[in-house]
Amino acid sequence: MKLGFLTAAFPDSDLERVAKWGAETGFQAIEIACWPVGKATRRYAGVTHIDVNNLDKAKAREIRKMLDGYGLPISSLAYYPNPLHPDADHRETVIEHLKKVIEAAALLETPAVGTFIGKDKNKTVPQNFEDYARIWPPIVKFAKEHGIKIAIENCPMIFSLDEWPGGNNLASTPAIWRKMWEIIPDDNFGLNLDPSHLVLQMIDVERVVREFGSKIFHVHAKDLHIDREGLYNHGVLSQGMGWQVPRLPGLGDMDWPKFFAALTAARYDGVVSIEHEDRVYEGDEALVKRGFYLSRDILKPYIH
Repeated sequence: MKLGFLTAAFPDSDLERVAKWGAETGFQAIEIACWPVGKATRRYAGVTHIDVNNLDKAKAREIRKMLDGYGLPISSLAYYPNPLHPDADHRETVIEHLKKVIEAAALLETPAVGTFIGKDKNKTVPQNFEDYARIWPPIVKFAKEHGIKIAIENCPMIFSLDEWPGGNNLASTPAIWRKMWEIIPDDNFGLNLDPSHLVLQMIDVERVVREFGSKIFHVHAKDLHIDREGLYNHGVLSQGMGWQVPRLPGLGDMDWPKFFAALTAARYDGVVSIEHEDRVYEGDEALVKRGFYLSRDILKPYIH
């Protein structure tokens, strides 16, 4: 395994500056944010460290040469939109950009693209699967033709009332993953596993790794604290509203030793990429870096 980090926490720095810091800090891989250039629509989204719309072979070679100089392979290109959004124009726009990210991954000789399945939050799961079965097979096929793996993050994407009631990402549970792969069994279609979202849903993290180990293409290291006072006041039917608190690894309720033991037993040898969404360690770049230092030191003993 290698310890990496997602660049989305550094919106005001260019890629080389972030890579230089990552290499000097002891990270072994880099996961690069590739949203379209423009204003962020949510926290830690809308960040562009590679503009895939203006990437050609020459620029890709320059980026690879720069990252090789810092000893940082790219673990994944990151773009997390909603390809099952109810608005057809929005769907078309984000899928078009997702395909450009896939093409960029091929140019950069990067193995995977991390993304979301998406969801229409006002439809049932079976209704969303009808859309999924129509929209997603061509995307997975496109990725396969370019030699790229699609790594779907398991975040339910329900953090606020505008994502209520169903959340904006279908791919959040074992039952849903099984159905996803029944419909699209392609071997380049798997998970970017983030265990914090399993903690939220009270899903057995170790069992997930045991059952789906062969489908884990990439891992996000993020923690989650369950605020018991908030849970008391709002209850589980609030779906995390008022009591789920994203934290950096080591500062929440995740059992990291058991998680890494499960990954090791499953023979996972990919990248574990720290995803920084911790409000306690944000506000300025120095504080963001302190958060990464903390989690690096907590996770490093388990990386071998």
